[in-house]
Amino acid sequence: MNNTDIKRITPKNITDKEFFYGHKACAGCGGSLAVRLALKVLGERTFAVLPAGCMSAVGFIYPQMAFVNNAIISTFPGAASMASGVSVGAKALGLKDYKTVVFAGDGGTADIGLQALSGAIDRNDDIIYVCYDNEAYMNTGIQKSGLTPYGTKTTTTPAGTNIHGAQNSKKNLFEIMAAHEIAYAATASVGYPQDYIDKINKAKHTKGTSFIHVYAS
Repeated sequence: MNNTDIKRITPKNITDKEFFYGHKACAGCGGSLAVRLALKVLGERTFAVLPAGCMSAVGFIYPQMAFVNNAIISTFPGAASMASGVSVGAKALGLKDYKTVVFAGDGGTADIGLQALSGAIDRNDDIIYVCYDNEAYMNTGIQKSGLTPYGTKTTTTPAGTNIHGAQNSKKNLFEIMAAHEIAYAATASVGYPQDYIDKINKAKHTKGTSFIHVYAS
């Protein structure tokens, strides 16, 4: 589908319905905003898969469940694999106008979940994968991830006399995804919501695997 064939969604015409609210995320959390906006674009007929991480921790606190649409927690490394299974299962059941999306953090994507994601792209499974990047394992105590910038102070890369913060540069995750010849890959920031909405909308109308790396710090 060409971009000109996709009806643009803007803050003026985006749905008022909420699919992710009442969660326990930190005030001003970029990851929760990324999930909220994405689900508004994707709509109610969306199955969300979340590995261990911030959004699964703050969104599945019984009895105050934050997801209105179907959502499930996967193993830490297996979010893309589970999403692939959901997508294939929906197809086998003959479900139409149905999307499967992953919301995973930087650690669950660039480190622990990279193998499963690579496999999903290789198979061109019909899923949307959103990596909300807050540049560390924030849910478990601010440990360094593969997307933590050089020089950053974390609990595993303290800044002191002998160690001056993170010693490795941030992985170029977009280039890694593009090297797979993926159907669609994009970068975005919650600081520019219209751009992010446009890219989620394009992913919604893309057949095969889509990946969006959204900066959420």
